[in-house]
Amino acid sequence: MVDKTEKLLLTGNEAVAHAAQKAGVLLGAGYPGTPSTEILETFSKIGGKAQWAPNEKVAFEVVLGAAFGNGRAMVTMKHVGLNVAADPLFTAMHTGVIGALVVVVCDDPGMHSSQNEQDSRRYAVAAGAPMLEPADSQEAFDYFGEAVRISEHWGLPVLLRLTTRVSHSKSIVQIRDLPAVAKPPYFEHDRTARVMVPANARPAHRRLRQKLADIAQWGESGALNELLAGKSELGIISSSVAAIHAREAAPEARMLKLGLTYPFPIERMRKFAAGVNRCVVVEEGDPVLLDACLAAGIPVQGKAEMYRFGELTVGRVRRLLAGDTSPEPAPVRGKPPELCQGCPHRAVFETLHNLDCIVSGDIGCYTLGVMPPFESMDSCVCMGASVGVGLGLRHVLPPDQARRVVSVIGDSTFVHSGITGLVEMIYNPPPTGHVLLILDNNTTAMTGLQEHPGTGRTLDHKRTGQVVLEDLARAIGVKDVHVVDAQADRPAFEELLKKTLAAGTVSVIIARKPCILAAVQARKRATGDQKSEVRGQKSETESQKLTSQPAGAEVSSPNAAGPG
Repeated sequence: MVDKTEKLLLTGNEAVAHAAQKAGVLLGAGYPGTPSTEILETFSKIGGKAQWAPNEKVAFEVVLGAAFGNGRAMVTMKHVGLNVAADPLFTAMHTGVIGALVVVVCDDPGMHSSQNEQDSRRYAVAAGAPMLEPADSQEAFDYFGEAVRISEHWGLPVLLRLTTRVSHSKSIVQIRDLPAVAKPPYFEHDRTARVMVPANARPAHRRLRQKLADIAQWGESGALNELLAGKSELGIISSSVAAIHAREAAPEARMLKLGLTYPFPIERMRKFAAGVNRCVVVEEGDPVLLDACLAAGIPVQGKAEMYRFGELTVGRVRRLLAGDTSPEPAPVRGKPPELCQGCPHRAVFETLHNLDCIVSGDIGCYTLGVMPPFESMDSCVCMGASVGVGLGLRHVLPPDQARRVVSVIGDSTFVHSGITGLVEMIYNPPPTGHVLLILDNNTTAMTGLQEHPGTGRTLDHKRTGQVVLEDLARAIGVKDVHVVDAQADRPAFEELLKKTLAAGTVSVIIARKPCILAAVQARKRATGDQKSEVRGQKSETESQKLTSQPAGAEVSSPNAAGPG
């Protein structure tokens, strides 16, 4: 256990995990996605109950159930994962919760490992969810505790928004006591609050808006929104890591640093702006705070459109404040990403390229099939979209092109959101049929080799129930299912692909071979398991020796001194 006086060097993600442990979170769930992945992994390592769900929607619903039972719970995801979880999020704001529910979402400004650059603050406004935004690891720890307080006091889920720089940067964290759990988990019937038929949902919406008004009033004078001293010539309204950049870029400026960014502290921002000669809103991503200020008639300035894209830095903030819209220096070009040497996906994409297939792709390391030398992916939209997009192409293209369309998806992504696409494939098959190619490397490779339901292991690599992909496909109704090793016999794989493309029926090909990096990790775990098993056998033998002693017999410690 971590002592309450201990100081640790932690990333923002690690700080959230430690805060969850200190706050008595009983369950953490999520789906791996950079930059959020390490939260649950760390939570598990330090003793918390953490689990990967098939996708973010399921993860949210599981922890919502825990919060209905007065358990403290946490769900983690990256920004695009919040899209998947949005359905239960919006309604959960109406049902409310009994135990605290903290929804940790990690945005990726600059799209370091994402397909878009959305700003999750929009979800706070749209769903009516209180949102806290830490600027560093210490605040990530502290604000988690504040999120627990707000969630339990007002009975609402609370969004805790980190960004890539906060998630992955390290700073010293003072581990502090967080709100104690008042009651153990329990369940009480409250059907009018939790069964969202229209008659119950209408008053629930009014209760939500009243709670948000109460939180807004509380936040106007609360310590989460902090006034930093400075000269009145320039005032800055900011939040998250942008506030740190702004403080360094303009140390002489007065600043209103917002920790509770929704509900908006409108009157506090109005008063702040009135007390300075010039007030500028400095924020990464969308002009969310700026729009709120302008809508309320607060005289503030925003950033030029060019600063809406990518991460802010101290240098960019200096330019922003100076109104400098001259072209920015081109970023240093790094080495383009590529599939690992020896990756089993290479054989697949070489074959797709050779056959001039039209490839509807998906999210994962295999997305790199779009890069040279393969150049064998024609679309990539979101998790699971490969199946639906491929079917749509099949439905409208002329037959000679339609027969070249292949949907390519990874094993973890298929379980995440490809199964419903496969159902659609059976339910509404195109006239030319379709081919779904599942690249099964037995891991969630792109985000760090995490487990998923198809691996048969839990987050901490313990054995559990396994979803067998070929059995699932056959159960849904696919008659033509093949499991192959494309790397071991490329000519045979190419012939199989040609045959299924020409067949005009619905086919699933599972190209199965473990990721070479995951295989190394698996061997290390297997070695560790064997050593643990040997230690366990020795302990069991010693235990049997002890318990086989006659009643009342003395047992000497192996380290005890002999008779003197």
